[in-house]
Amino acid sequence: MSCAAVCAPPSGLGRHHGFPSSPSTVCRRRGRASYTIRACANSGDADDSGGGLLPRMVLHDSLEAAGVVTDHARAAREGFATQIGRLTRLNAETSIAISRGADLARAALCIAAEDDSLVSHSSVPLPVDAFIARLDDLSTGFLAAGFLPPSGAPPEVFFDHLDRYLYVHKGFRRTNVASDARAMYLHSTLTCRSGSALMLSLIYSEMLKTLRLYGLLDFDEEISFPHDLDGCPRGYDKRRSKFCDEPNIMTAKSLLVEAAVKQGHVAI
Repeated sequence: MSCAAVCAPPSGLGRHHGFPSSPSTVCRRRGRASYTIRACANSGDADDSGGGLLPRMVLHDSLEAAGVVTDHARAAREGFATQIGRLTRLNAETSIAISRGADLARAALCIAAEDDSLVSHSSVPLPVDAFIARLDDLSTGFLAAGFLPPSGAPPEVFFDHLDRYLYVHKGFRRTNVASDARAMYLHSTLTCRSGSALMLSLIYSEMLKTLRLYGLLDFDEEISFPHDLDGCPRGYDKRRSKFCDEPNIMTAKSLLVEAAVKQGHVAI
């Protein structure tokens, strides 16, 4: 998948860029999915009723009644619901730097996969596993490129190396969502190396989790989420956290809700 393909402005946004709306763009706007994000007290709690965790696929049923094949969209929605079903109330309010249970990256990619299927009507689903592999490659690349600081280096040095690897060596940069709606999609951010602060935070957190699994972190890490217009997520030593840092901590639930809301999906 090329950067040009995933980063082209969605046709459903044509009227915001001075282009007339065509029947196809109207259909694409109607094709937006609606998500209900609700953390469970028990990771196994899920049902398919209207008020439960698994959302009723009314949109998909309506599209199929109109002759639109929604198999891939349904599969993506089920994948998203599976991850949300693993998100306990406790984990939902935990920082994305240490969030457990739900695979946040896979959940974000499932949102993208459903949108891609509904908009493109492609016979091939979005390759979620391939993009998960790209995330893993970023972490292994950090090691292979020689950015891992010497053993015993303070956390500040580690995060300086990680920031230089991600934002300089790999060239990831922040994009304004208002000018490029695709910046809210994880697969687009990984392909174009350009995305919203939210998606960059998710990538940053996934790298930290992988490096921790490798046993390379001997301190508690946290991620500062930027609320300005051009800042990028940065890691820091959690032991040096201050009360004023709390508003800059992104929780698992906040990330999923904000991602879905900004893509026009969520109904809570």
